[in-house]
Amino acid sequence: MAGHAVEMRGIVKRFGPVTASDQVDFSADAGEIHALLGENGAGKSTIMSMLSGVYRADEGEIWVHGRPARIRSPKDAAQLGIGMVFQNFRLVQTLTAAENIVLGEKSSFWRGSRWVQDKHKEIEALAEHFGLAFPVNRPIWQLSVGEQQRVEIVKTLYRGADIIILDEPTSVLTPGEAEQLFETLRRMRSEGKTVILTTHKMKEVLASADRISVMRRGRMIAALNTRETDERELARLMVGREVVIERREREESAGGDLLVVKNLQVNADHGRRALRGLSLKVREGEIVGVAGVAGNGQKELAEVLTGLRSWREGEIEFGGRPVRTASVRAAIEAGISHVPENRMKSGLAGTLGAVDNLLFKSYRSGEHSVMGFLRSAKNRAWSEGLVRRFNVRTPELDTPVQQLSGGNQQKLLFAREVSHRPKLMVAVHPTQGLDVGATAGVHELLMELRAAGSGVLLISEDLDELLQLSDRVLVIYDGKIIGEQSHEEADRESIGLMMAGIRSREENPA
Repeated sequence: MAGHAVEMRGIVKRFGPVTASDQVDFSADAGEIHALLGENGAGKSTIMSMLSGVYRADEGEIWVHGRPARIRSPKDAAQLGIGMVFQNFRLVQTLTAAENIVLGEKSSFWRGSRWVQDKHKEIEALAEHFGLAFPVNRPIWQLSVGEQQRVEIVKTLYRGADIIILDEPTSVLTPGEAEQLFETLRRMRSEGKTVILTTHKMKEVLASADRISVMRRGRMIAALNTRETDERELARLMVGREVVIERREREESAGGDLLVVKNLQVNADHGRRALRGLSLKVREGEIVGVAGVAGNGQKELAEVLTGLRSWREGEIEFGGRPVRTASVRAAIEAGISHVPENRMKSGLAGTLGAVDNLLFKSYRSGEHSVMGFLRSAKNRAWSEGLVRRFNVRTPELDTPVQQLSGGNQQKLLFAREVSHRPKLMVAVHPTQGLDVGATAGVHELLMELRAAGSGVLLISEDLDELLQLSDRVLVIYDGKIIGEQSHEEADRESIGLMMAGIRSREENPA
């Protein structure tokens, strides 16, 4: 065990009849960046949740710095120097960054102005040391997503963590912010800390990790040195088969204008202006990518187009006809499908099974009901066919979808939205949190829609995805489209700069 900061032996975790982790062995050394890869449902999140104290192992041992450890809660993990930065940040929005970091510290109950000043200086020095500077006295809700992530990381460092787990850390960052994050991780490594990284972005893993562990279906498949492997081998290990991951060229197939948006003005939930004169077009048989950092109006744009949100000013035409008011039913009947950003909040009903979720948008049709009564047997057979076609792994058709992995939830959502061949697909972060195999499947579906003449509006923060799939890439910043590049001219660096608000063009392209 010499050199191992953490070692997990024979770890087993069961959730009812499902074995999420089956005799898993995992180790990470002091002073290394270790990537943990696997398909959705492979068990990697479960393993990290047991290491961080969120779950308790049913069987097996955990050793930390050469000593057996009993981790039964996040508090136990923190006392052992283990901290985890979750993909969904765990911060109190109304408190300042500094208050979130010291939250729970005993001395914080007796603080005075001098104590606050000293803590601010201590936190600022720690953040500066690791290249994670942010305004410590500003409320969390006023910070960007990237700054909030920095707060989470500094919080683990402030509490003495030397084993730091990051869950999909770059999914909300611009390319520049992601590179800055990896500089921070390399600094941590140089100071002897252990960084465990769960991510689906193969290029980032190969560029930053020292070693890589791969899980598949609850078992540990391989542990590799990064310099001895490549994307193709990692994809094969994760999925169990060869996966095509190269950028594919395509034939021109775009037709007439399908969606035309002019000078759209939209307010966010809290009254702030989210879209400020936004204009864009999507043609038939075209994938239009929208790149941007979270919070620049992407959510509101998708909701307006799918009937979930009204707009103040501007014009929308779909299929040559003006759209006057927001209506979800009208959008569905017009042939607009929607894969939302938060699948469990606005895409799926977590307590219901696959059949009910698949029927949500089509239960009124004669294919699925007669005189107001559902065709139960026919609908069940139809659902079974979609589950097989889209490779949705569920114990039973009636298993509540909230019990499925994120990847299987997303595949079920896509099965519903694609099954009736929409005229326009509005896909928001469709592969966020998906493994390479599931991601390849989603990309194939979007390309099939394009080939069939459907339009696709692809809203994503994954530049690799946008560059691979889009016929045109638009960049949204502060509620406006501030740049556009074609598939042939698309450039990571210039798109990344525009995502940070640095215009490459003065015009606002339509």
